[in-house]
Amino acid sequence: MMKGGLAGLMKQAQQMQEKMKVAQDQLAALEVTGQAAGGLVKVSISGKYEMKRVQIDADAMDDREMLEDLIVTAYTEAFKQVEAASAQVMSGATAGMPMPPGFKLPF
Repeated sequence: MMKGGLAGLMKQAQQMQEKMKVAQDQLAALEVTGQAAGGLVKVSISGKYEMKRVQIDADAMDDREMLEDLIVTAYTEAFKQVEAASAQVMSGATAGMPMPPGFKLPF
């Protein structure tokens, strides 16, 4: 490989690293809310998958097993929202960088 080609790759890698830092900061600031049963149960999590808040409407308290299922459903919805946001943010951070087939970022 020519010296100029290596320098170009190093520059691209540094740019990608800077974009990844910005993307990680964006995800750290993200908070999403998943809900179940039309909003009877709401679970909010951060972009780092940390649970921030659980809101339970009094009408959901009658059946403990149903409430447990609703909490799981709301968390799962929030988790999927973070996954989608993460994929979108990270694809922007790696745009233009050639990645091997099947490569997936570790976060």
